[in-house]
Order: sequence, then structure tokens, then C-alpha cells
Amino acid sequence: MKYFDHAAATPPYEDVVRTVAEVMAAHYGNPSSLHKLGEESGRLLIKAREVCAAALGVKPGEIIFTSGATESNNLAVKGAAMRYAGRGRHLITTQVEHPSVWECYVQLEKQGWEVTFLPVDKNGQISVQDGLDAVRKDTVLLSVMHVNNETGCIQPVEELGRRLKKEHPRVIFHVDGVQGFGKVPLSLMDSGIDLYSLSAHKLRGPRGAGLLMVREGLSLVPLMSGGGQEDSLRPGTENIPAVVGMAKAIRLAKEGEQQRAGKLNALRKQLIQGLAAWPELIVHSGEAVAPHIVHFSYPGMKAEAFLHMLEEQGFLVSTKSACSSKKAEPSRVLLAMGAGKAEAESGVRISLAEEHTAGDIQELLAAIGKSVDRVRRLKGEN
Repeated sequence: MKYFDHAAATPPYEDVVRTVAEVMAAHYGNPSSLHKLGEESGRLLIKAREVCAAALGVKPGEIIFTSGATESNNLAVKGAAMRYAGRGRHLITTQVEHPSVWECYVQLEKQGWEVTFLPVDKNGQISVQDGLDAVRKDTVLLSVMHVNNETGCIQPVEELGRRLKKEHPRVIFHVDGVQGFGKVPLSLMDSGIDLYSLSAHKLRGPRGAGLLMVREGLSLVPLMSGGGQEDSLRPGTENIPAVVGMAKAIRLAKEGEQQRAGKLNALRKQLIQGLAAWPELIVHSGEAVAPHIVHFSYPGMKAEAFLHMLEEQGFLVSTKSACSSKKAEPSRVLLAMGAGKAEAESGVRISLAEEHTAGDIQELLAAIGKSVDRVRRLKGEN
């Protein structure tokens, strides 16, 4: 089977697997314990925090370790809203956020907060000016993802963040960086980003590990009660093996960012050009798209059926976000982009990685062609 679903989860680096196993076997002490084993684990925790901070260009004290981006996004959105509720009760996000951000805002809206959901154009991108115009005196928080997890659309977070901090410095800016880090360059310091979420298993790291960058001077209300770990924002004994494995994966992702993007862009271009052979397929591709995601729709064909046709031929792809792919409903992202119901129900996502080759793309295109021919026969078009 050839795996083309790297936006959902990535196979971990062999180096990361070895590191996690070694740390799990040798460093099982609680980092909060005062004895030797605890101190050794504590030093590993400090080092991992330093490595992650260096890769993100921030201070070690600004890194909070979590169980993944879902927890990081929840802590960022709810934690900031609750902490700064005295400033107002207005929040801003986009119509195309990942469910772990979207559902936070929906929940807060039900609790009495007023939420502005920014629209997107046909390519899935927001307008910077729309974001700025939506800010009011009582606005507390603005969340915009860096790269859309379904279509790969890159949001203008750099320009938005810079202008937001200049024009509305009290508004907190949160960015979900899960699909962008290691593939699309972004300077957190130069973009006015206050809160930034990452997940290790999207970066060839272990599952169950993530982080939230919390800008120095900003405080959040913790979502859980317990000990004082992670600056009292994330109580519970730290998962040292996973945290160390994540730090290594983040470092490797950052170091290979430029070379990886160049290769992925070439593969993506090849795939896009190949898909043009079938006029039935609607490719969702604007000018600003991440190099590892290709997304298309086949109106009139259920995405799950097309996915399984490709799986039968040895290719694993996805439909929409892995977190919502089992829900039998049209893609919220595609609907926001102006797609009709048939198009929004038939989206297929192909996500690439550096181990893929031009030959792999040709084989995948051949399988897509066979699947399209099969659908045509089923619809009586041939």
C-alpha cells in the first residue's frame, strides 16, 4: 500500500522511534521527583523545551507541552477567552478552521459569547481587511489557521498579525500551525502571533504529544485542575518519552523545511497537471497553497466510494479532515468556499511526503484514471 494521507498522520522518523524507546526504558522517573531519576527526567524536559523553542524562534519559557494540537487549540481559545473576558465578549475566527478550533468557538457562542466567523473566497482564503474590520472594542481573540487541513490553502497570517498588532494591539492572535510547520515558512516573532499550536504526529513524531506557544506576558485559564506542571497551565506528569521524541521531530522538520518544500512543490505540480486529464474533477487550488496537499472533488460521486476504489488499487488517501471524515455530511470548508452540496460531498485529499517520487505520482494518477473510468461506467457515461 502506498500512503498518501500525511496530513492526517505521518510515519515517525526511525530516529524518533529509537529515541522514544530508549527514553521510555531508561528515564522513567517523574520529572517532578527530587531524586536522581526524577532529576534526569527533568533535565530531558528542559532540553526538549529548549529544542522546540529554538525551532520556533521563541523562548523556552513560552513552550507549554500538551497531548496534541486539539488540546493546544482548546487551551488557547478557551483559556484566553476566559482569562480576558473582562475586556469584552467578542471573538473572531474563520469559517474554515479545523474542528478543534471551530467547535471551541461554537461552544463559546452557546455560552453567550458573540463570534464573528470570517468568510473566505473561492480558494478558501480570508481577506486581511475583513479580519481587521471585524475587530471591535470588545474583541478579545482572533484565531486563524496557517494552512487549511483539507485544501492546503495558506492564510495570510503574517500580514494579518503584523497589522493586527499595529492597529489593535490588545487583541490576542492565535494560529493553528499544524499543517504549516516544516513546510511553509513562518516567523512567529515577525507575525504578531501570541498563541501557536503544533502536534507531533503531523511531523513524524509520536502521537499524544503537542505544544502550545504562549507569548511571554500572556496568561491563560487552565482547562484542567491538578499540579503545577507546565507553568500550571497543563497539570499532569509530563510524558517525557513523547516530549523528547517530539522535540527531535520538530528539529528535523525545521532543518529540512526548505529542501522538503522544494521537492513537495514539484510533486504537487506533477499531480495537479495530471488531474487536468479528467474534466469531471474539480481541483481546489489557489495561488497560495501548501506544497503537500492536493484536494479535488468529483461531483455526483461519494468521496468514500472513490477513496475505497483507490484503496483497492493500493493507494491510501483521505476525504476531509481525519477528525471529521466519519461524519456523513458535506465538507464545511468546501461549502464556505462556495461549493455546491454535490461538490462538498465528494472531496478527496491527497497529502504528500518527501519519500514520494515522480514514479509514485504517475502510479497514483493511473489509479485515479481507472477509478474515474469505473465511475463513468457506473453512471452509464461510457
